[in-house]
Amino acid sequence: MMTLPNILTLSRILTIPLLAFLLWWPDWRLGYALAFILYCLMGITDYFDGYIARSSGTVSKLGQFLDPIADKLMIAAVILVLTAQGYLRGPYVGDMHVIAGLIILMREIAVSGLREFLGSLQISVPVSKLAKWKTTLQLVALGGLVLGGAVHGPPCASLSDACLSPVENWIHLVSLWALWGAAILTVITGWDYLRVGLKHMD
Repeated sequence: MMTLPNILTLSRILTIPLLAFLLWWPDWRLGYALAFILYCLMGITDYFDGYIARSSGTVSKLGQFLDPIADKLMIAAVILVLTAQGYLRGPYVGDMHVIAGLIILMREIAVSGLREFLGSLQISVPVSKLAKWKTTLQLVALGGLVLGGAVHGPPCASLSDACLSPVENWIHLVSLWALWGAAILTVITGWDYLRVGLKHMD
């Protein structure tokens, strides 16, 4: 059923390769600037496809199936490409910031599997307010990392490196801490979902 909300959702999925392409070269600031604009547009369509579907009464099973998939594909693609290009690197702990991205990816896969299991039992798990905050913080963190690439280029491993200063790199540093915040909320909300699932397992 190709309603406007479903078309917007599909457009997000089809745009992911272009987003990954723009992020592929870590020193290409223009590419990261274009990627940031595209990332924001994808976030806007994420809001409007749900809003339009609810307000017009055109919520469909296809949309309910595609919307969470589109979100997870976009998040996974951005995390993986930014990791590969060294953007999940920062002062003091270097590449250890990759762990925050790994936690987020592991949770998304685990919760998807749990929802599929509970769905077979005809049990729905509503999205909690904390999970919505997690998603928001996650999107802001990744968007900030992309914006940081557009503003000051790829990060260095420590604040002592010649190519990096706290003033120039503040967007990247704040975004990394936001990513860790999202990872912490990811663990909390993931455990909440798991507790619900365990009640229905033998």
